[in-house]
Amino acid sequence: MGFFTKDIKTLNDLFVHTLKDIYYAEQQIAKNLPDMVEKATDPGLKNGFQTHLSETKGQITRLEKVFQMHGVEVQGVDCPAIDGILQEASDVAGDVDDKQVLDAALIAAAQAVEHYEITRYGTLIACAKMLGREDCASALQQNLDEEKATDKKLNTMALRSVNQKAA
Repeated sequence: MGFFTKDIKTLNDLFVHTLKDIYYAEQQIAKNLPDMVEKATDPGLKNGFQTHLSETKGQITRLEKVFQMHGVEVQGVDCPAIDGILQEASDVAGDVDDKQVLDAALIAAAQAVEHYEITRYGTLIACAKMLGREDCASALQQNLDEEKATDKKLNTMALRSVNQKAA
């Protein structure tokens, strides 16, 4: 089932599809974060990626609870968008020799991932509320809050030190 197909007929269908999408995305992110931890040379960035890996695992658990609360099977659906963002991040990181520029590239890639997650969680929360699922919306809001906080930390780190070192 893809977006804009006949398989999505109702707001509930859209909610479930987007939930499966972000579940898959979070799992792919959890698989890719250890590589980002390894490539990062800035200690703060390395630590930030490690912290976010732990948060991502918690977000996956929270998503599984949302599936259960909503009465649907826990499963992901292929998400070409996150696959593309993560592949681009890997490609760019592989092309950078200067370690300080690499850290800046890793932050840029991580922020692209965060922005994707932020859009998905925003959509899910809006749908959950319209479906009368405040319980689901509340759990999803916790994930959104963590994603926004991570994006802010990455932005601050880039502006205060990493990008300056790369310049």
